[in-house]
Amino acid sequence: MIHVRLLPALAVGLLSTVVSAQDASDLAKQLANPIASLVSVPLQSNFDSNIGPADDGERYTLNIQPVIPFSLNEDWNLISRTILPVVDQSDIFPGAGSQSGLGDTVQSLFISPVNPTANGWIWGAGPVFLLPTATDDLLGTEKWGLGPTAVALKQSGPWTVGGLANHIWSVAGDDNRSDVSQSFVQPFMTYTTPKAFSLTLTADSVYNWKTSDWTIPVGVFAGQVFKVGSQIMQVGAGPRYYAESPDNGPEGWGARVNVVFLFPK
Repeated sequence: MIHVRLLPALAVGLLSTVVSAQDASDLAKQLANPIASLVSVPLQSNFDSNIGPADDGERYTLNIQPVIPFSLNEDWNLISRTILPVVDQSDIFPGAGSQSGLGDTVQSLFISPVNPTANGWIWGAGPVFLLPTATDDLLGTEKWGLGPTAVALKQSGPWTVGGLANHIWSVAGDDNRSDVSQSFVQPFMTYTTPKAFSLTLTADSVYNWKTSDWTIPVGVFAGQVFKVGSQIMQVGAGPRYYAESPDNGPEGWGARVNVVFLFPK
């Protein structure tokens, strides 16, 4: 894991003169906006433990999360956000051993105004889809799902404050598997320095309406934008703590390492 205190030093050594500090800072602020008009490919690694009825299970999840904006006209953009998880887990289900492979894909589409509102708010809304792409029964729901999603945020100086939410209902799939009715709520706050160093506080909260329980990991993550060769990227890391989780869910401390490849216009 990359130690967060090493990120600024790493960036100073690798930052190319081709990307000015101001440009890098602007890119960092765009990354704090989930619906920025910026092509990016985040690779988000999450490490969780104390899972399962015996609290001895572990899970590593690599979320591949391409973000692709499309210009609809002078006033509106369409932002595609995909989350494809690659999972390796063990000792979570009694007697089942370990599983590795793809999880279910979540695909979101946001219609968003090109310009912020008169009060400075940036917003987007649209549909979200659950696709049963899991390669193992224990890595997915075997359900197709859909629902609404929305995001709103405000950027003022170095601060970005906002939230993203969605709700997914299952609409088809294996009748022998439990139906899905799940809400995702993600408040976030990011501070970005002129040298493109960011500090983010967020909680990826999930409420399962079928089991009436919350999963709330609260995380603090530091990130730095820099350039290696011709590739602009952001590297970040930080801890997560499960403030709330189901009986068989993760407990205690986890960690996240994030590498984002940027492709500005």
